Amino acid sequence: MNTHSLEQKLTLYHEFFAIKHDFSVNITIIEKEEASSFSRFMTRMPMPFKLSTEMNSIDQSALRSLQSLGSSAAQLVSFLNQQSQKIDLLVGYILSQQDEVQYRYQGIQFGGGGIKFIATTVFSIGQILELKIFLLENNCAIYCFGEVVEVESANEQFAYKVTFHFIREEDREILVRASLHEQSKQLQKLAKLRNQENKR
Repeated sequence: MNTHSLEQKLTLYHEFFAIKHDFSVNITIIEKEEASSFSRFMTRMPMPFKLSTEMNSIDQSALRSLQSLGSSAAQLVSFLNQQSQKIDLLVGYILSQQDEVQYRYQGIQFGGGGIKFIATTVFSIGQILELKIFLLENNCAIYCFGEVVEVESANEQFAYKVTFHFIREEDREILVRASLHEQSKQLQKLAKLRNQENKR
C-alpha cells in the first residue's frame, strides 16, 4: 500500500506536467483490500487495456528501429504508419466499448501523475478508485487505480484531484506523451488564432 502522506501524494501529482483537456473517465470505488497489491491490480485489468498498451509499445519500438535505417526506410515507415492507423481505429472501437455510461465522469486535466475530474457525486479524500481513462482521439485508453488527494467545490459540483495509486510504467509514458501531444496541438491552435488576429 502507498504510505505517503497527503502532502507527498499531492507532490507526486505535480511532479509531472498536466494538461487541461476534456476526456471521459469511468470511475468506480474499490475497497482498499482490492488495491493492496500490484498483482491484484493486474488481475483486475480488462484484456482490451492490456492489448492496447502492448500494441502501442510495439509500434513505438518498431518505428524507432526503422529510423536508424535512414532515408531508405521512409517509404516503409509511411506504409507501417498507415497499417498502424488501421489497427488504432480498430483498437479505439474495442476500447470505446469499455466506456460504460453509468460510471462515466468528465475529466478536465491529465498527466503522468494523475487526473482531475468533476462530478456531483461525493468522493472522500483517501478513497481508492478504479479508473478507465479514455483519450480516444489519441487512440489510447488507460486502466489504473487512483487515490483522491484533493477536492474543491464549485458551481454545485466538485473537482477532484486523483493521484495514481497503481499504474503500469508504460501506461504512464503513454499519458505523458499524450499530454505533450495535446499541449502541442493547443499551442498550434493558439498560434493560428494570433496570426488570424494580426491579419485583421
